[in-house]
Amino acid sequence: MSGWRAPAVLLGGVASLLLSFVWMPVLLPVASRLLLLPRALLTMASGSPPTQPSPASGSGSGYVPGSVSAAFVTCPNEKVAKEIARAVVEKHLAACVNLIPQITSIYEWKGKIEEDSEVLMMIKTQSSLVPALTDFVRSVHPYEVAEVIALPVEQGNFPYLQWVHQVTELVSDSSTVLP
Repeated sequence: MSGWRAPAVLLGGVASLLLSFVWMPVLLPVASRLLLLPRALLTMASGSPPTQPSPASGSGSGYVPGSVSAAFVTCPNEKVAKEIARAVVEKHLAACVNLIPQITSIYEWKGKIEEDSEVLMMIKTQSSLVPALTDFVRSVHPYEVAEVIALPVEQGNFPYLQWVHQVTELVSDSSTVLP
């Protein structure tokens, strides 16, 4: 009688377990960095480094975390993006709009996977103005369903955040914004 042999499934499981112990120290730092990515993107948009808050953005600076937002809108081309950007700044719905050209968007629309080249708008505004900004963009945007999403800015360069408030103050004092 020959010796007992472990089933292949058991050996495969043991091999996988051993490999996971070998790769865990390598993959853990990468995975932990990926978890920080959303926070890093938010703080990049606000102008402060993600790992160390700016002293001016701490308590006592006068900035209320989340009172400024970075809104994102995609447009079919640069002409449309520039028209919308200029209009939202002129109407004081935004202090600043950055246009990021040549992004590729892949999405599902009406049951079909689509891929388009677009321009991304990054709009800095007061969080209280996001509903008015959204309404305006929807009224002038050529898409059937315009992408307008906003993320609150928790911290950043205090003079910049203060400037965003000052530039958009005219609209936040009035109750309605007309397109």
